[in-house]
Amino acid sequence: MRVSRLAALAGVAGPVLFTVAWVAGSLRQAGHCPAGIQLSGLAAEDARDPQIMISGFVVLGVCSIGFGAALARVTPPRSAGPWLVVVAGAAAVAAGVFRRDHMLLTGPGFTGESWHNQVHDLASGVAYGAMLAAPLLLGRRFRADPRWAAIGRPVQVLALASGVALAVFASRVVEPWNGVLQRSAVTLALAAEVVIALRMLTLPPRPDPPAARDEAGSAVSAHRRGSPGREGGQRRAWPGQRGGWHFR
Repeated sequence: MRVSRLAALAGVAGPVLFTVAWVAGSLRQAGHCPAGIQLSGLAAEDARDPQIMISGFVVLGVCSIGFGAALARVTPPRSAGPWLVVVAGAAAVAAGVFRRDHMLLTGPGFTGESWHNQVHDLASGVAYGAMLAAPLLLGRRFRADPRWAAIGRPVQVLALASGVALAVFASRVVEPWNGVLQRSAVTLALAAEVVIALRMLTLPPRPDPPAARDEAGSAVSAHRRGSPGREGGQRRAWPGQRGGWHFR
């Protein structure tokens, strides 16, 4: 139980620290409008203090991996949602380790992409996809489980809103504000993870299944039948103090 609680706390801490990282990293980029810088650009080689955003990616990934692994033990069985949380966490770590070449997408002297820039783009795509798919699948499972039903629909709504924001972001129809739109999309997806983690912290214990209760009751009954003075369900005779026999 203590491990599950720590993992649930990690499910809250990871998104919160990631948000703090991109806010701090955005404010450190003097001379650039935060709305025009994407999250990956804050960890690029030419960004100011890129270690802030690199740490944000890695911390989010490690926390999500631990949270997803623990979530698999308390959610309905045969659900792919917790493992998608783990995949998203691993991809976030990779996105922080393999950085983009430049803070901005275009600019003078940009001749091509390095291999680690391409790995970063691939890892970011996997992270986005897993972050959206996980709450959608989990929300569907939650709605069928009385212990999780209260958050089933809110988690799905957050994931759908994040998906819409990402679709608009990819279309570039609001290009000057794409950075803001990306931050909104990621924050909505991470909010779904926080909601699940908070529910995990307050989750009531799962009741014992009927078979387990019946087995426990049978064991207690057998123990009582085996109390001293009875063997094989038969009464035993003991010699009395005055020559008689007492039965037990």
